[in-house]
Amino acid sequence: MRGAAGPRALLAPATGLVLALAACSPAAPAPDGEVLDLLQGGWQHVPGVTPDGDGLLVTATALSIADRDGGARQPNPPLDLAGTHLLVDGDFTLSARLTDVTADATWAVHDRPPVVADEFRIEPAGLRLTLDGDDLEVAVLDGSPQQDVTDPRPVHDEHVTLPDPTAVLSVRRSGDTLEVLSGGDAVVSAPLGGVFDSGELWLGLSSDDGSFRVGSLTATAPDGAALSTAGPAFEQAEPSADGLQALVARTRPDVRVGAAAALGPLSADADYARQLIGEFGAITPENAMKPQSLSPLPGVYTFEEADALLDVAESRGMAVHGHTIAFTEAMPGWMQDLPTGSAEDRRASADALLDYVTTVVTHFRGRLASLDVVNEPFDVDQGTDLQQNVWYRTFGPDYPVVVSRAVHDADPDVAQFINENGADVPGPRQDALLDLALRTNELGGHIAGVGLQAHVYDLGTDAISVEDLTDTLDTFGAAGLQVRISENDVTDAEGTDAQAEQYVAVLTTCLRSPTCVAYTTWGVDDRYDWFVDEDGDLQQGHDLLFDDGDPTPALEAVRRALGG
Repeated sequence: MRGAAGPRALLAPATGLVLALAACSPAAPAPDGEVLDLLQGGWQHVPGVTPDGDGLLVTATALSIADRDGGARQPNPPLDLAGTHLLVDGDFTLSARLTDVTADATWAVHDRPPVVADEFRIEPAGLRLTLDGDDLEVAVLDGSPQQDVTDPRPVHDEHVTLPDPTAVLSVRRSGDTLEVLSGGDAVVSAPLGGVFDSGELWLGLSSDDGSFRVGSLTATAPDGAALSTAGPAFEQAEPSADGLQALVARTRPDVRVGAAAALGPLSADADYARQLIGEFGAITPENAMKPQSLSPLPGVYTFEEADALLDVAESRGMAVHGHTIAFTEAMPGWMQDLPTGSAEDRRASADALLDYVTTVVTHFRGRLASLDVVNEPFDVDQGTDLQQNVWYRTFGPDYPVVVSRAVHDADPDVAQFINENGADVPGPRQDALLDLALRTNELGGHIAGVGLQAHVYDLGTDAISVEDLTDTLDTFGAAGLQVRISENDVTDAEGTDAQAEQYVAVLTTCLRSPTCVAYTTWGVDDRYDWFVDEDGDLQQGHDLLFDDGDPTPALEAVRRALGG
């Protein structure tokens, strides 16, 4: 992930707040008045949702996003991203029957997927119905910018008491009016029909604390209104013979050029899907393989979104770099709170952590080319001290050895890396990273190399020269270690020419060295390059090779440097 190399330490991918996403290819439209059965929409990649007879069973996952310090958590309920969504032109009615509710049941309808960033999620326009006993909460968001992105405020939030909580719930748009109905009777009506003006409907089912069953889920539209189902955008994208991966393969067929990717934009944005699959030969899951995404509760694993990303990669011949196992940030609450005060506590916590490692790596065995087994081990102030996270407190300062051994036992073929920011040029932090990798192997670990994140947030302080990077690659190569340029992005604050020059310097230097085995950018399109600044305000970055669907001058310069 993007590290704390400078003032933009909280850089994150963006939401669709300021864009209109390209529509996915629809199936044949439904005839007027036909009822579309949405239970058959490919829910297999939605955490907490499983087939149950003729319906769906929804169980609690407690998916959430921790802030940088592991504190306040923002809910991150899933949507059906890799399955079917709806395209509508005009009015519509969605209906669902929710039964056997043991605690709470939430049904969400969004006009596009939210985007999950490193430490926050930005909510799109849409509606959320939460049933708890006979209480129905109806919350509507209009997609406008929030004062606090981690605590989105609905434009309409109302509680109603239902006479029959098992009756069919419906969401109906009629012009500018948005209605919620129970058993055919309107219980909420508001002039908010415009929240669905994008013409797309993305559905989610979740529970905070219990479980429930979905017996029916349908969509209809009145005469004169178009309604059709659509698959994810990535289904239409193919590798390009002129993409970056193809150009690099002319001289370094052993090097994969990749990008950090998220399932939301890959499913909903045709530009993004075309860019990622057309240009790149590898994917690093941006957040979907971090611990808080894979195991939100003890013993509960939510592999669905990561599996969907891996399915896309495998179908297009793309390699996958896993990210990440041991990490101070992005841990679920249960993992952060494991007790370490006594020897007995540490033994129990060690068992829990190693069970997590074994379960995760075994699940992905054979599907990953490489893996960050330890991510950002050193302090966030660019020093050389190890962060004393739960891994450190449980296993001690040589915890990377324990993690590396456990990973090797579960998958001896995956190449293991220690990934760190601020170690791209010679200096104490680079020396500490080299020492950590070598010591880990001396004590029985299996580290193949290091990931150098190469975040260039400020060209005055973070710039990476050809000479420095060459020396760095020579140093790690002489020690018998490989190097991945793992998260490269470059600010355009000094102009696009300076940005392009820095991109070209890093990639071409990598390609000239046999030590450098992979190159990855931390994102695809500036359309999704957003961050929260020091004042808590959402800001858009301009650091990537595409900008709002178009190639940047940096991409064109990289192409020329590769002979394209």
